[in-house]
Amino acid sequence: MFLKKKMKESTGDYSDKITELKEKISGADTIVIGAGSGLSTSAGFEYSGERFRQYFSDFEEKYGFHDMYSGGFYPYETLEEYWAYWSRYIYINRYMDAPKPVYDRLLELVKDKDYFVITTNVDHCFQKVGFDKKRLFYTQGDYGLFQCSEPCCQETYDNEEEVGKMVLAQGYEIGEDGRLVSERRLQRTIPSELVPVCPHCGRPLTMNLRADATFVEDEGWHRAAERYENFLRTRKNPKILFLELGVGYNTPGIIKYPFWQMTAKNPKATYACINRGQAVCPGEIEKQSICIDGDIGKILT
Repeated sequence: MFLKKKMKESTGDYSDKITELKEKISGADTIVIGAGSGLSTSAGFEYSGERFRQYFSDFEEKYGFHDMYSGGFYPYETLEEYWAYWSRYIYINRYMDAPKPVYDRLLELVKDKDYFVITTNVDHCFQKVGFDKKRLFYTQGDYGLFQCSEPCCQETYDNEEEVGKMVLAQGYEIGEDGRLVSERRLQRTIPSELVPVCPHCGRPLTMNLRADATFVEDEGWHRAAERYENFLRTRKNPKILFLELGVGYNTPGIIKYPFWQMTAKNPKATYACINRGQAVCPGEIEKQSICIDGDIGKILT
């Protein structure tokens, strides 16, 4: 639908666009937020650089990878080392608060509005800062859930207690602010009895993250999907703002393309995109769009 006309990019000074966006948020009857990894990056959840070295310098020294994503795909020889890595990864990206209050600022802007959030992020930042749980749809899973690696059933399991035990077993302590601290040399392994296994079939558990056909869509996932579909179905006529934050082109069919299509079908709708380097919209909806190329946290402020 949107391939005939050239994409319109955000260019030049965006102060006028920020003013326009503020007015659209204020005047909208309904706001649908679509969030991608760029939002969490703006909030300080960076997967390389200083933050990576703070928690994974021992893995970097041994294996030579330089970011958390690469470490997540490394073929560790044992499950004990695999879970040593992944327990740290899950803890800092799911159970520690984001370094910057970007999600808090977003909530302040929309908390009194009729809103819904669809996100491909799996770090749970929305719910941690106070977004209504029943207005959230995490399409790609949650770092805070395990599932059977087979899977033998469509169930997921909360992992906070298990992950906490794993990081403590490596030599970490959990500070009063929930952050990991360590004054001694860390272990790159966990005791075998802490390796999580499926309570039904005994196979190893894995993260509930959409990577292939084994991803478990449990009852909670389906209830959230139904609430999102019902929200869109019952709010077609009001002035609606589709606010896209940090969504790239890895999975554009989940948020970006549907937002474009729904904007094109509703003359009262506005599409707003804030994204560093990828703030674009199709020519067909240019007059209904606000595209801002910049840091999401700064724009929201």
